[in-house]
Amino acid sequence: MSRFIVRGGRPLHGKFTPTGNKNAALPMLAACLLTDQEVILRRVPNIADVQVMCDLLRTLGVSVVRKGDVVTLRASEVDPDQLSPEFCKQIRGSILLAGPLLARCGKVRLAPPGGDVIGRRRLDAHLHGLAEMGATLNFSDQGLELKATHLHPADLLLDEASVTATENLIMAAAATPGRHVLYNAACEPHVQDVCRLVKAMGAGVTGIGTNRLVIEGSSSLGGADVALGPDYIEAASYVAAAAVTGGSLRVCDVHDPEVHRVLHRSFDRLGAGWEVDGHDWVYKAREKLQVGDDLGGAIPKIEDGIWPATPSDMMSLLIVVATKAEGSILFFEKMFESRMVWTDRLISMGARIVQCDPHRVLVNGPCQLSGSHQTSPDIRAGMALILAALSAEGESIIENAQMIDRGYQEMDQRLRELGAEIKRDL
Repeated sequence: MSRFIVRGGRPLHGKFTPTGNKNAALPMLAACLLTDQEVILRRVPNIADVQVMCDLLRTLGVSVVRKGDVVTLRASEVDPDQLSPEFCKQIRGSILLAGPLLARCGKVRLAPPGGDVIGRRRLDAHLHGLAEMGATLNFSDQGLELKATHLHPADLLLDEASVTATENLIMAAAATPGRHVLYNAACEPHVQDVCRLVKAMGAGVTGIGTNRLVIEGSSSLGGADVALGPDYIEAASYVAAAAVTGGSLRVCDVHDPEVHRVLHRSFDRLGAGWEVDGHDWVYKAREKLQVGDDLGGAIPKIEDGIWPATPSDMMSLLIVVATKAEGSILFFEKMFESRMVWTDRLISMGARIVQCDPHRVLVNGPCQLSGSHQTSPDIRAGMALILAALSAEGESIIENAQMIDRGYQEMDQRLRELGAEIKRDL
């Protein structure tokens, strides 16, 4: 167990280039199972969850070679019976093997997937969709087992716009000949990356970026060489770090007009918006952050939802930014019932937060936080505690550093390059 030791009060300045999108990396790695040809993925983040997914693929017989941020995969032969239950339990992304393995091998047995404990995370959309394509399933406390003599095309209406369920069904459909339609599909940028990958492998995909996808599957998908899009949550996390410390930052090679509009909207509400310069985001230091009230002076609200609403992964980070902004603002977390439970840690550091219920907190700022000894409960709350520590007076210790490592590559080193006083204690 390692921890971060942070001394706050140092404004961050400099340039930052995000890694590839963590949430795209896991399904795109899993997609190598759809073909016996070589798949090359570029701009792959070197984070713990990616390492576990690569280990999972190796247990199946996949050749996985990493050089820098390039991962080369070849699934010439795949043995689904060798899938490691222990690795499955370490990451939520292990569920993403269900669709590809079912399409490739006709069966899959998965231990219960792991991941962040942020509330109930349903598997129903995955299983119902695969069942409509012809799979039979058995679900128990030991995990799930899926079998299919052959999958067939289907018109699928997801009962929720689940990102991972959409990705699983995209991959299963891509390797199943015929025309498939996914209604109420998730359309986040990382889902779009998965669509572009299977398209490069030979499947037909239309409707990318919308909630209705039409997939023309093929029984002979080939190899591909594609790059992941930038991790916009990581990019926004570092903008937040600059904002709470009174610093400035240029985030390089990240600009996508769609991503900018979605994320900028919430940051701008807190007085922490940035400018766009070519493909870069430029956050300029300012004397103070100011919450923008609703019409008539009403207290504003930031709520998460499916894309293009504010991503749930951003809520914890935005709450810390709000502690440094003048004014009051309500945060409404609708996606996960346990996402907000960590805010008591911010309160213990001096934040003026009213916990209304498990889904809503009211933040009154600005307030000066004080250094504290905390434990990271999940990836995003862990990064939020790092932001709080960077803006606090005195020294903070954040335990369970490996939780943050699951989603952020070399976070302490990259923050030091921007002027932060942070070190890892093993």
